[in-house]
Amino acid sequence: MNKVVLMGRLTRDPYVSYSQGERQMAIARYTLAVDRRMRRSGNPGEQTADFISCVAFDKAAEFAEKYLRQGTRIAVSGRIQTGSYTNREGQKVYTTDVIVEDQEFAESKAASQASAGAGFGAPAMDRGNADFGQPLPSMPKPDPGSAIGDGFMNIPDGVDDEGLPFN
Repeated sequence: MNKVVLMGRLTRDPYVSYSQGERQMAIARYTLAVDRRMRRSGNPGEQTADFISCVAFDKAAEFAEKYLRQGTRIAVSGRIQTGSYTNREGQKVYTTDVIVEDQEFAESKAASQASAGAGFGAPAMDRGNADFGQPLPSMPKPDPGSAIGDGFMNIPDGVDDEGLPFN
């Protein structure tokens, strides 16, 4: 089975081109900076992210062109594809790309805008309730003032850890 799931930030805006022929198809190329979970050594200057080349075709490429910008945090699923070519100097170059099958935003619009304000990218598309349906009427809307910078709500004072559904 060839299946890849990644979450990271775009290193720059996607590069989009269109195929030639009777039916033009969009092809988007972008690089995801994916954080590593652990460092192998204690070197402070050591790279802590991998830079993964991704390629999206057709509707996925059009989505990338329209909505994805440098710094946008996205989740991607797809498959790995390897290849090779001979460069102008006659050397064989090997490539590894993730062929995108699905891509979606991995943070809220507010968090994305906060990242953009910090120099990490542009705001992501506001998907609203398009994919998730309407909120349940019994669930109260959270107070926007109670959210912290990472999009999670603060736990109100007086709530002890015993009443929470996790430890």
